[in-house]
Amino acid sequence: MNMKMIETAMGAVLLLLGVSALYTVYASSQVTSSTGYKVTVRFNKVGGLQEGNAVRIAGLQVGSIVTQKLDPETYDAVLELNIRNDVKLPADTEAEVSSDGLLGGKFIQLTPGKSRDMIPANGKIEVAKGVVALEEMVGRMIFSTAQQQ
Repeated sequence: MNMKMIETAMGAVLLLLGVSALYTVYASSQVTSSTGYKVTVRFNKVGGLQEGNAVRIAGLQVGSIVTQKLDPETYDAVLELNIRNDVKLPADTEAEVSSDGLLGGKFIQLTPGKSRDMIPANGKIEVAKGVVALEEMVGRMIFSTAQQQ
């Protein structure tokens, strides 16, 4: 009888651990609701961005990437972003591909401008800075150091 009690207690502990692990995964995921308005932005390089990645202002998530497609004429990456309804973007907002560190995930960092005009639903962010590859940055640094000597 004592052995059954221990097995039952261990089963309950494992069940609680499993439920807490599922809750942690769900709470830390980038699951967002689809309420908001859509804006598009064009990048020459997106460097590993994926649908569902965050869109942030000042480090706070204000939206997510809904779709990505390649423009067949310019070969630019065209991204559709879903922005929360309570966040209004000035017309001179800039978008940049950023990462959470050297090995972190990618996201889009928005820098709102000072314009009084706002980007409407289905509007466009005109200024976008694509990702710069690590190899390019190292090459530039080496090249600029070599020219200074």
